[in-house]
Amino acid sequence: MKRNAVSAGWLSVLFAGLGQLYNRQYVKGLLLVLTHAIGIYLFVTKLYPDLKGLYTLGDKGQHLEKVGKLFKNVPGDHSIFMMIYGVISLIIVALFLAFYILNIRDAIFVGRKRDQGSEVQGLSNNLFPWLLLALPILGVLFFTIMPIVFTSLIAFTNYASPNHIPPKNLVDWVGFATFKKLFTMNSWSDTFVGVFSWTLVWAVLATVTCYFGGILVALLINQTGIKLKGFWRMLFIIPYAIPQFVSLLIMRNMLNEKFGPINQYFRYFGLGGLPWLNDPFWAKVSVIVVNMWIGIPVSMVLVMGILTTIPKDLYEAAEVDGASAWMKFRNVTMPFVMFATAPILITQFAGNINSFNVIFLLTGGAPATMEYNNAGKTDLLVTWLYKLTLDFNQYNMAATVAILLFLMIAALSIGIYSRTRSYKEEDMIQ
Repeated sequence: MKRNAVSAGWLSVLFAGLGQLYNRQYVKGLLLVLTHAIGIYLFVTKLYPDLKGLYTLGDKGQHLEKVGKLFKNVPGDHSIFMMIYGVISLIIVALFLAFYILNIRDAIFVGRKRDQGSEVQGLSNNLFPWLLLALPILGVLFFTIMPIVFTSLIAFTNYASPNHIPPKNLVDWVGFATFKKLFTMNSWSDTFVGVFSWTLVWAVLATVTCYFGGILVALLINQTGIKLKGFWRMLFIIPYAIPQFVSLLIMRNMLNEKFGPINQYFRYFGLGGLPWLNDPFWAKVSVIVVNMWIGIPVSMVLVMGILTTIPKDLYEAAEVDGASAWMKFRNVTMPFVMFATAPILITQFAGNINSFNVIFLLTGGAPATMEYNNAGKTDLLVTWLYKLTLDFNQYNMAATVAILLFLMIAALSIGIYSRTRSYKEEDMIQ
């Protein structure tokens, strides 16, 4: 009885490439043996020390040592660099394990073909797509996965100013202590609850106003009897065509309480100006209205494209049945629009939770308040995270907020999308 598959499999377990050599795939086998040997050398000389550094995060920071009668500044371990190298080493080890498992599976697969009497080929054409995909896969691993893992790990350390900033001080693993501090320490928990609540309110209002505002504008322009439709489309698309940061900075100047043109016009007519960006309530109203100005054109263009795909027969049948304009909108137009735009609506909702530009460029999170820790009344979680990182060096707290923000967006997006008609009908088709 032929047992080529078993023999090749165990040889590949012993050392990558031996199974392929046993299966008479000499070029492939030699390449795999060389790769395995290089992997062992790298693990012993580089990867193991880096993995050990990820575990310890260093033994001694930058310090002074007495040399003769003088003190010399001696570089120590840099915990953050050690963490980065450790995460990269983890990814490389994971890639090597995947290579090792695939090597065993390949040896068994080819061995079974030999047992069945099939012809064994050398390097097959199936390798070509993997060669093309290798660079994108490595790019995703090291420029997407690695930063996500690194940021997540920081949340479980005490990496924060003033006592744990390398290279002078080391960083230590603290487990879930930062999460506990965020929810139990009043200065942090009150800020988190306040900013989180406003983030949800903002995301809902920004999404709903832009979405239904876009539908309203698209329906008005699409009405029969409206002349110069091309002009109106161009007029409403201008705010979207202008770079967003330019529009936001212009609106910030226009809403200035003392020198802004809007308050100047109010005073010209004998009315007092409003503290558009300096009062908590009016600042929130201002960011929502300005967001409508730059967000409605996106929904308008999308809906106008969908309106052209709705069969005219449905409207004619509705008119024959005596349906009013509102009934045609509710029973014909809106179902078509919702079906086509539900996934995009959820994407806009998730995007508004992470809407950094509007808040940062318009208010900067202001007005400031003593109720919050390093946050203002219009700060979203993402802008608060930015301040914690770049302004206050509270890296562990920022990483904790980032993890919670990701979990919130993922849970809300998946939960809402799974209840939409688009998802249900797509699931039925499959």
